[in-house]
Amino acid sequence: MFARLVSFQWQRSRLDEAIRAYRENVAPARKAKKGSRGGYFLVDRKTGKGVVITLWDSERDILATEESGFFKEQLAKFQEFLTASPVREIYEVGAQD
Repeated sequence: MFARLVSFQWQRSRLDEAIRAYRENVAPARKAKKGSRGGYFLVDRKTGKGVVITLWDSERDILATEESGFFKEQLAKFQEFLTASPVREIYEVGAQD
């Protein structure tokens, strides 16, 4: 299993809107993609920092969402809520409990 981790710096005053956009738009679209295993929207309300972690069957499944433009489309749904550019990383899940 692989994980894509995207770090964000949110406008604190619009954080609930960003969470709603994730729940109502991004998560359902992601769930429909091949290899999607789940996701988490993590946030520190004091600083506005946050991380979205999505889990995938394979690294190939993650890269397919980037090559098709899907990932970029989903990031665009958050642009109005951000104060800095997001940072994306991919990891292999080494252990899970």
